[in-house]
Amino acid sequence: MKPSKDISRLIEIMAALRAPKTGCPWDIEQNFSTIAPYTIEEAYEVADAIARGDLDDLREELGDLLLQVV
Repeated sequence: MKPSKDISRLIEIMAALRAPKTGCPWDIEQNFSTIAPYTIEEAYEVADAIARGDLDDLREELGDLLLQVV
């Protein structure tokens, strides 16, 4: 898949994962409280990549953080 500035595909994928009848059981169970620790962990990983000046890792960690937001 080519990178895109349009995140609509990502939103579609996340909606499919959270669909009540056909989605992923783990994703369906998640709420703001249950994902908070993962979101914090990803934010720390972003900060760590910045501190190390590792732009490749930063790109990856920002993607992980974006998934938490979506």
